This record gives sequence, structure tokens and C-alpha cells, in this order.
Amino acid sequence: MKKGEVIYAIGAVPTSFAFLHQGLVRAYVLDEQGNEYNKNFFAQGRFPGCMTALLKNEPSWLAVQALEDCQLVEIDHRAYRQAMLNNADLMQFHINYLETHWLLEKEPKEIGFLQFEAKERYLKFLADFADILPRLAQYHVASYLGITATQLSRIKKELKTE
Repeated sequence: MKKGEVIYAIGAVPTSFAFLHQGLVRAYVLDEQGNEYNKNFFAQGRFPGCMTALLKNEPSWLAVQALEDCQLVEIDHRAYRQAMLNNADLMQFHINYLETHWLLEKEPKEIGFLQFEAKERYLKFLADFADILPRLAQYHVASYLGITATQLSRIKKELKTE
């Protein structure tokens, strides 16, 4: 996929997800005014997709877009599920991946949005995404944090003076 290409589109009913061999992608939603809000970032070694839509066989509320040129392996969901049923090692890998990346990462993020101000969320983001931070545009970081690029700029300036 080339940078900027949408891998999975909002409103489409997905039948697959991907393994990201190389590159960086984001999952985002749109509001009624067309504003984008980043939900997550996926770097190499991760499995981006519109998982709720995939599991429920319904149109996705998410889009997944390449932020860099990417090398992906597209995985047919039904075939993958059948392979898991026939291979205990694959099933264990899948369970561990879901626990780590979809459950253990999700809860602290949700709590952080409820309990922490933007500055604390940014500091947590720096710790959690240090390896990909140089590859992200600031407006993508701001969108992920639920703030404007201007607010992010102010937070960064404030942190430099502390």
C-alpha cells in the first residue's frame, strides 16, 4: 500500500484484516462534520483491521489508512478462524495477541481519557508510542489525544519550560 491509501474504508463490510510487515497505519473515525479522530496506530508486527465490523459482518465505523508506504499481508477472516480451530499454537498466539493489544492496551487508554488532562495523556502517549513518535505528524498525535494541534503545541512548549 502506498502512503495515504485506505486499506479498509468506513461503511465497507470487511472480510479480512491485515498483518503489517512494514510501515505504519492508523485507524480513525469521522464525525458528522468530516473531522478525523485517530483511534489507534499500528506499526510493523501488528494486525490492523476493523475488527468489530469484521466479527459482526456489518459496515465499519473505522477506516484504516497507510501513514507510510506499507507491506501488508491480507488475511481472510473466515480462513483464519478455521486455521485457528485446527492449530492450537495459532489459537494461543491469537489469544495472546488479543489480550496484549486489544484488551490490556485499551482499558488504560479509556480510563486515561476519562481521568487525565491532555498533558498527562500526552506524557502517556510519549511513553507508549516512543518508537513511532518520530514517524507521526503532530496533527495525528493531537487527534489521537482528543485535542487540537494548537493545544498540543502549547503542551509541548509548557513541558520544555518545566
